[in-house]
Amino acid sequence: MWKSKPDGGPERLVALADGVFAIALTLLVLDFYVPRGLASDEYDDALHELIPNLGGYGLSVVVLGAFWREHRRIFGFVRQLDGQVITLSILGLSIAALLPFPTKLLSEYGQEPESVAIYAATVAALGAAHLAVLLVLVRRPWLRGGTRPPGGFRLYALDLSVTVVVFVVSIPLALSVGDAAMWLWLVMAPIKVVIGRRAERAR
Repeated sequence: MWKSKPDGGPERLVALADGVFAIALTLLVLDFYVPRGLASDEYDDALHELIPNLGGYGLSVVVLGAFWREHRRIFGFVRQLDGQVITLSILGLSIAALLPFPTKLLSEYGQEPESVAIYAATVAALGAAHLAVLLVLVRRPWLRGGTRPPGGFRLYALDLSVTVVVFVVSIPLALSVGDAAMWLWLVMAPIKVVIGRRAERAR
């Protein structure tokens, strides 16, 4: 059984997370390229071919930005880390760093069911890692410097759970109906807005 031994404050882990998310966001734009020396009609075609990349970029910026914000919110309550929190956090950051690859698959092969499923699985795994960290922190008040979880913790957990459930459900849906499964992801938007507002009031 894992024993919780405080192992310093969260500052270095938060700084590492900021760096990983920043690098992941930067990697999203590396595939944007227009060859030199194109004729006018070829140039127009090249720009048109970038549209899926811009869509994938926009989607992943929203995803990574939301997880980065959630990470900072959660660790704003943390005073000490232990080995399990560090391990789960590193796992989550490794998945965040991986997201540019399924983003490229979604941009270039978005009509392939496997591309949608791989992207959904990556986001679901990222959400699950964040949720696991949050649940550990809820059960270990000595890491938070308090006896009761902050009011927003339950809502943060609900927010992450919605993300995980929606993306997990979209995996088999993508394999059966293809890229139309991505419309399911829009279901999260109004739900997460409501949860986010309630979480802000509960802080």
